[in-house]
Amino acid sequence: MVRTETARRAVDGFWSDARRRDALVIVLTLVTGSTDAIGLIRLGGVFTSVMTGNMVFLGMSAAERSGSIALHTGVAFLAYVLGSFLGARVAGHAPPDEDHPWPRTIVWALALELAVLGAFALWWELVGGAPSSDATYLLLGLNAMALGIQSAAVLRFGIHGLSTTYLTGTLTQFVAGFTKRDEPVQVRSGLILLMLIVGAGLGALCALHAPLAAPFVPVGALVIVTLGAWAAFHRRRGA
Repeated sequence: MVRTETARRAVDGFWSDARRRDALVIVLTLVTGSTDAIGLIRLGGVFTSVMTGNMVFLGMSAAERSGSIALHTGVAFLAYVLGSFLGARVAGHAPPDEDHPWPRTIVWALALELAVLGAFALWWELVGGAPSSDATYLLLGLNAMALGIQSAAVLRFGIHGLSTTYLTGTLTQFVAGFTKRDEPVQVRSGLILLMLIVGAGLGALCALHAPLAAPFVPVGALVIVTLGAWAAFHRRRGA
């Protein structure tokens, strides 16, 4: 009994609130990678989270006189902006004295994202994973809106360098971390980048070879994060 209690305390000590939060945020990046891969392969060849990349595509569309690329990037951009606005309204902004590792409003924002991705998944299944050209714009918009909500939700943490969508800064932080002794942030950044690659690989694999299974990657990861955050930071505390 004493050994069991000691082991439990050791596990609780290792899985601090900050590490639980970081683990869930790392899994959340799986949503970004898989959704972007689906968008690039099946929804017009544009990003659903990297809006700077889409701006480049928009400039290229003008040079190439490609109306299709311009429309796809425009839909993704506007939907992402709308999602960011909705996510910020639901999640709010971090106050200076914030001390909760995972505020409840972030759970609500992720639940909203889950509803949007759920609508995408349902529509995707109804069209057999092969949407028409008109439906492609709407499905792309739903995915971009979902990642806009996610971006705003993660921003609510108020932690510098913590992101699951715009990850160029995370890569820079990861590389710069080798020049200073800040191992926890460096490890977190590295795992976030790794999970982005894993998510993109899974999303691409499904989009290419099993289209009907493609939505299950981002939706499944988001369900894990949303329920995990509620169980770890709210239901447990309420009990």
